[in-house]
Amino acid sequence: MGIVIVEMSAERAVARMPVEGNTQPVGILHGGAHVVLAETLGSIASSVHAGPGRIAMGIELNASHSRSVATGWVTGTCTAVHLGRTLATHQIVMTDDQGRLLSTIRITNIITEARA
Repeated sequence: MGIVIVEMSAERAVARMPVEGNTQPVGILHGGAHVVLAETLGSIASSVHAGPGRIAMGIELNASHSRSVATGWVTGTCTAVHLGRTLATHQIVMTDDQGRLLSTIRITNIITEARA
């Protein structure tokens, strides 16, 4: 997928992904690629929030695609909506190289104790 993580914390995470190599047959970025980038950001940010000895697992994800892109890079900016003891919710906004909105994705992770 070519994902490059730029910034990572429980509250905010940023990563980039190239369009090239992640397209549909018609030449635009695959909607699933948007979701892969978003879930990567939201899940890692939730894991950072969970801390040592705890794990975060996705339980819900939804995506709304607003615009297509055929070249360049996509940037995902993940912002915490809720960081609780058992649930973490993040919103991820995808933009193109010109800063235009491509999609908005929300992910909720459940946080539990890691099993041995």
